[in-house]
Amino acid sequence: MDKLVLLLSMLCMSVSTQPVIDQRRFSIAVSKVQHLHLLAQKYFSDFENSLQTEDQRQFNKFHQDFCNPDNIIIPDNKHETQRSSVLNLLLISKRLVDSWEFSIHFITWNLFPRNQVLHRLPDLKKGIQMLIEASDGAEMSDSITLPVTPFGNFYENLGGNESQKRNYELLACFKKDMHKVETYLTVAKCRLSPEANCTL
Repeated sequence: MDKLVLLLSMLCMSVSTQPVIDQRRFSIAVSKVQHLHLLAQKYFSDFENSLQTEDQRQFNKFHQDFCNPDNIIIPDNKHETQRSSVLNLLLISKRLVDSWEFSIHFITWNLFPRNQVLHRLPDLKKGIQMLIEASDGAEMSDSITLPVTPFGNFYENLGGNESQKRNYELLACFKKDMHKVETYLTVAKCRLSPEANCTL
């Protein structure tokens, strides 16, 4: 009888402690992407404020739907995000971070802290990968490791106003994508607490 009680106690401890570990990992990942999102917001705002009024007016016509890479399928709205599985949200998040490890090099504004961002992106991706593996999604993650780019003609050498426009669009997309990753990780983290309200 004592052995049975001990076994049941160990099982209960295992069940109760596992979500705590996952929550800690999620909290670290959310904290990392929040920092990147804040950086993206700050430097997009700073860049926008540095533009001439006419350039701001022209660049504001940019439609941020073009930010989404064609080969990354993301939820169309809040309802789809809430219906997505934790694993799917993690895989999308990792894919978006993957795209910026390459594309961040094409932001040429000299005040943008590219090296700082390049240091933080792999760290965030590593944290997301650990969460994917904990969710038994390692094989799915390994199958989508090809590099991606956000969109368009960012390999071309541009000058003058076109270069400014490209910087504006990339900074806008980086800000938008970091916000998406923050949202997806926050929703996934919330799912670990069944009693929580995960409404966006």
